[in-house]
Amino acid sequence: MSGLVAEVKNEAGRMQSEEMVLSMGPHHPSTHGVLRLEVITDGEVVVAARPDIGYLHRAIEKIGEYVDYRQFMPYTDRVDYLCSMNSNHAYALGVEKLANIKVPLRGELMRVMVAELNRIASHMICVGALAMDMGAYTPFLHGICHREKVNDIFEKVCGARLTYNYLTIGGVSYDAHPGFIAECEEFADYLWPRMVEFNELITGNTIFQDRLCHVGTVTPENAINWGLVGPNLRGSGVDWDLRRDEPYSIYDKFKWNGPGELDPKIPLGDGGDPNGSNPQGALGDSYDRYVVRVKEVFESIKMIKQVCAWMKENEKLPADHPDRQFQAKLPGRLKVKKGEVYVRSENPRGETGYYVVSDGTDKPMRLKIRTGSFTALNCFEEVTRGLLIGDVIAVIGAFDIVLPEVDR
Repeated sequence: MSGLVAEVKNEAGRMQSEEMVLSMGPHHPSTHGVLRLEVITDGEVVVAARPDIGYLHRAIEKIGEYVDYRQFMPYTDRVDYLCSMNSNHAYALGVEKLANIKVPLRGELMRVMVAELNRIASHMICVGALAMDMGAYTPFLHGICHREKVNDIFEKVCGARLTYNYLTIGGVSYDAHPGFIAECEEFADYLWPRMVEFNELITGNTIFQDRLCHVGTVTPENAINWGLVGPNLRGSGVDWDLRRDEPYSIYDKFKWNGPGELDPKIPLGDGGDPNGSNPQGALGDSYDRYVVRVKEVFESIKMIKQVCAWMKENEKLPADHPDRQFQAKLPGRLKVKKGEVYVRSENPRGETGYYVVSDGTDKPMRLKIRTGSFTALNCFEEVTRGLLIGDVIAVIGAFDIVLPEVDR
C-alpha cells in the first residue's frame, strides 16, 4: 500500500490526485484462484495491474524428474484441475511419441470422448463464473448443473469427479462401462437445448454485453505476439486449432468445417461484424472470448455424437480384435530410449505442451510444461491499462485463467 489518495491543489488551483496501489487477492473471490494483482489506480482508472504469482507453486516439473513415466500421470491432473482428462492426454502423447507406443483404436476413441466431455465441463465453469462475476448468479448454477452431468459419467468410468488419472501411457485405465455410449448420447441430446436456453438467459443480456464489449480488447496481431492460445487466440479472430491444424489422436477422422450437421467447426471472434454474434463490440474483446467458448460447447457436442457412432461400430468387432483393446501392452518397467520430444494438445485453455527429455532410464531427465494460462496472464498488465477497476474482473474471467497452470 502506498497510502491514501491525497487531494492537493496545483499551481492553477485545480484539484489533483496521486496514484494509489491496491492489493487485489490472493483471496479475492473474483480472481479465480490464488492470484494477486498489484493494481495501481488513478481514482477508478487502472494505471497498471501487475500479476504477482507463485502462491500455488508445487515444483511439479521437478517432481516429474524424480518419478517414473507412469507415476507422473496423477500429477498432470493437478496442472489444470478443471480439465484433468485433457492434461492427462497431453502428457501421454509426449511419452508415447518418445517411446514409439501405438495406442489401440478403442483407447483413442475413449480418449477423445472424455477429452471433449471435459472440455464442456471446463467451459461450463468459465462461462458460468464469468456471468456470476458480472452480477448474474443464475447462469453459474446452470453451468454447475451441466458439469455435474459430465462428472456423473466420469465417476462411472474411472471412479473420480475432479482429478481422474484415467488416461494412461498407451491408452486408458478402464474400458467403457455398460451403457457408456447411451449415457454420452443422452447427455449430448440433453445439453444442446440447455445451451440454447443458456444463451437466451445471459448471452444476449444487454447489461452482460455492456460489461464485456470493448473491454480487454486484443488485436489478432497482439494475440499472436503475446503467445495467446486456444479460445483466447480464436476470440481475436485467429483461425488456429491443433485438433484440426496439427491433429493428434483421432481428431483427423473428423470432417472439420464439413457440410454435415455433425461436422465440427472452429468458432472465431467476430466483433464488429453486423451479421456476427458481437456486432456492437470489437474484435478480440472479452465478449468475443466468452462467445467462442459457448460456441465450442456446441461443437464438442457434435464430436461426442460422432465418437458415439464410431464406438458402436468398434463394438461390432470381435472381442480379441486389436482395435477393440483399450490399452497397449507395455513392459512392467517402462524405459524410454535417449531422445527428446515436444508434443502439444488443444486443451480448454488452449495449447498445453510437454517437453520431455529421456536419458534412457525409466524417468525423464527433463520435463517442462507449457500452458495457456501463463501466456494469458503475461499480457494482463497491457490489456487492463486504462480500464476501470470493475472491468479488471471481467478481463480475468474472460481469459479463463486457472492458477495451477501458472504456478507449476
